[in-house]
Amino acid sequence: MRHSLTRPALITLLCALVNSRLDYCNSVLAGAPAVLLSRFQSVLNAAARLVFSANRSAYTTHLLQELHWLRVPKRIQFWVCGLTYRCLNVTAPQYMSECILPASSRSSGRQLRSTESISLLVPSTCRATIGDRAFPVAAVRAWNSLPQRVRAASSIVSFRRELKTYLT
Repeated sequence: MRHSLTRPALITLLCALVNSRLDYCNSVLAGAPAVLLSRFQSVLNAAARLVFSANRSAYTTHLLQELHWLRVPKRIQFWVCGLTYRCLNVTAPQYMSECILPASSRSSGRQLRSTESISLLVPSTCRATIGDRAFPVAAVRAWNSLPQRVRAASSIVSFRRELKTYLT
């Protein structure tokens, strides 16, 4: 079937069938073990090899770059940060938005530098294995790791563009 499709048609088909399945609820995979993520990465690598008709042992780094596809850990960070942006701009469900608090909401009498930035307050967790993978913790840590120019984007479209440029 690969030989009967043009490259743009094959890319569209793979994005619809493969990438959409990889991206579905992948924010749940934040902090997942590398063994689990390597399985997802092998599926993404196979899709990139299929597009370029590369053999099974070919390196996929440059193939993924040419397709403008992020590696799996970066894809997870992309979607988690996108959800966080939506939570901060009140376009996400309310139950998610309530989990994320700006660092400026901390009730201290002092004027801190964090009140001027767009940093978020990292919730404390009891268990590092489970608690750090929870959305409020993983989202805040991913958000705070972004540079200020990415966090200060004015719209979701410009945020995604800046974020993808930063992650590549």
